[in-house]
Amino acid sequence: MDESAVQRALERIAGARESRADPAMLDAALERARVQVESLTAATTVLQTGLPGQIEEGLREHFRPSARHLAEVRGLMNQMIRRMERLETDLLAERNARVDDLALLVDLISSGWRGANERLARIEAALEPRAGNSAVVYRIERPEQQTG
Repeated sequence: MDESAVQRALERIAGARESRADPAMLDAALERARVQVESLTAATTVLQTGLPGQIEEGLREHFRPSARHLAEVRGLMNQMIRRMERLETDLLAERNARVDDLALLVDLISSGWRGANERLARIEAALEPRAGNSAVVYRIERPEQQTG
């Protein structure tokens, strides 16, 4: 097995491990999203409480369904954000597990090839003729060739 190929595979695995998302960056992004959703909630609350007091009764009745729709959209957005966070977490965990599986597979394959190379080297060494160790060969004749 080519050692440079094993080395390249190990370097790619190390690179993939280094490219994992930093948990602090993920937490910061999630915190920014939460702050923005809270800001949207605050703005919605201000609009819901401030506008009806400033606009006459007819307009209030006109916009009441819109406020319900806005609250529903806000709830759906919060639900979508939670689901996306779960998906992102699951995706990162799955990716990291696959990188770890790949590292283990490369280690297993490279150690298997190393073991095979070592065994082959021992076999080749055992088969090489040794100086001073020569065997005596006796000829055994077949029974029909023997004279009696």
